[in-house]
Amino acid sequence: MKRSAAEVLEDARRLPANEVDWLIGELLQTGDGSSNADIDAAWESEVERRVAEIDSGATALIPLEDVLARMDARIQARQRG
Repeated sequence: MKRSAAEVLEDARRLPANEVDWLIGELLQTGDGSSNADIDAAWESEVERRVAEIDSGATALIPLEDVLARMDARIQARQRG
Protein backbone atom coordinates (compact mmCIF):
# COMPACT_ATOMS: atom_id res chain seq x y z
CA MET A 1 0.00 0.00 0.00
CA LYS A 2 1.30 3.44 -0.96
CA ARG A 3 1.48 6.02 1.85
CA SER A 4 0.48 9.64 1.41
CA ALA A 5 2.89 12.51 1.91
CA ALA A 6 0.82 13.58 4.93
CA GLU A 7 1.34 10.17 6.55
CA VAL A 8 5.08 10.31 5.91
CA LEU A 9 5.17 13.83 7.38
CA GLU A 10 3.42 12.63 10.54
CA ASP A 11 6.06 9.91 10.94
CA ALA A 12 8.86 12.42 10.30
CA ARG A 13 7.50 14.68 13.05
CA ARG A 14 8.06 11.84 15.54
CA LEU A 15 11.77 11.54 14.70
CA PRO A 16 14.53 12.90 16.95
CA ALA A 17 15.71 16.38 15.91
CA ASN A 18 19.02 15.18 14.47
CA GLU A 19 17.23 12.70 12.22
CA VAL A 20 14.80 15.40 11.07
CA ASP A 21 17.77 17.59 10.12
CA TRP A 22 19.30 14.71 8.16
CA LEU A 23 15.99 13.94 6.45
CA ILE A 24 15.51 17.57 5.42
CA GLY A 25 19.01 17.66 3.94
CA GLU A 26 18.38 14.49 2.00
CA LEU A 27 15.02 15.71 0.70
CA LEU A 28 16.50 19.02 -0.41
CA GLN A 29 19.28 17.27 -2.29
CA THR A 30 16.99 14.80 -4.04
CA GLY A 31 14.30 17.39 -4.68
CA ASP A 32 16.07 19.08 -7.57
CA GLY A 33 19.17 16.95 -8.06
CA SER A 34 21.49 19.54 -6.50
CA SER A 35 24.60 18.35 -4.73
CA ASN A 36 26.12 19.98 -1.66
CA ALA A 37 28.71 21.56 -3.97
CA ASP A 38 25.93 23.00 -6.15
CA ILE A 39 24.11 24.37 -3.12
CA ASP A 40 27.31 25.84 -1.66
CA ALA A 41 28.14 27.46 -5.01
CA ALA A 42 24.65 28.95 -5.26
CA TRP A 43 24.92 30.41 -1.74
CA GLU A 44 28.39 31.79 -2.46
CA SER A 45 27.08 33.47 -5.59
CA GLU A 46 24.13 34.94 -3.67
CA VAL A 47 26.39 36.27 -0.91
CA GLU A 48 28.71 37.85 -3.48
CA ARG A 49 25.72 39.47 -5.23
CA ARG A 50 24.41 40.91 -1.97
CA VAL A 51 27.83 42.21 -0.89
CA ALA A 52 28.25 43.86 -4.31
CA GLU A 53 24.87 45.57 -3.89
CA ILE A 54 25.91 46.90 -0.50
CA ASP A 55 29.33 48.00 -1.73
CA SER A 56 27.83 49.81 -4.72
CA GLY A 57 25.26 51.62 -2.58
CA ALA A 58 22.36 49.96 -4.38
CA THR A 59 21.21 48.49 -1.09
CA ALA A 60 21.26 50.27 2.25
CA LEU A 61 21.85 48.47 5.50
CA ILE A 62 19.34 48.84 8.32
CA PRO A 63 20.69 49.00 11.87
CA LEU A 64 19.72 46.02 14.03
CA GLU A 65 17.99 48.27 16.54
CA ASP A 66 15.67 49.58 13.81
CA VAL A 67 14.85 46.08 12.61
CA LEU A 68 14.05 44.91 16.14
CA ALA A 69 11.88 47.98 16.77
CA ARG A 70 9.91 47.27 13.57
CA MET A 71 9.46 43.64 14.57
CA ASP A 72 8.27 44.61 18.05
CA ALA A 73 5.80 47.10 16.56
CA ARG A 74 4.37 44.45 14.20
CA ILE A 75 4.05 41.89 16.98
CA GLN A 76 2.28 44.39 19.23
CA ALA A 77 -0.07 45.42 16.40
CA ARG A 78 -1.01 41.79 15.73
CA GLN A 79 -1.60 41.11 19.40
CA ARG A 80 -3.96 44.09 19.59
CA GLY A 81 -5.90 43.40 16.53
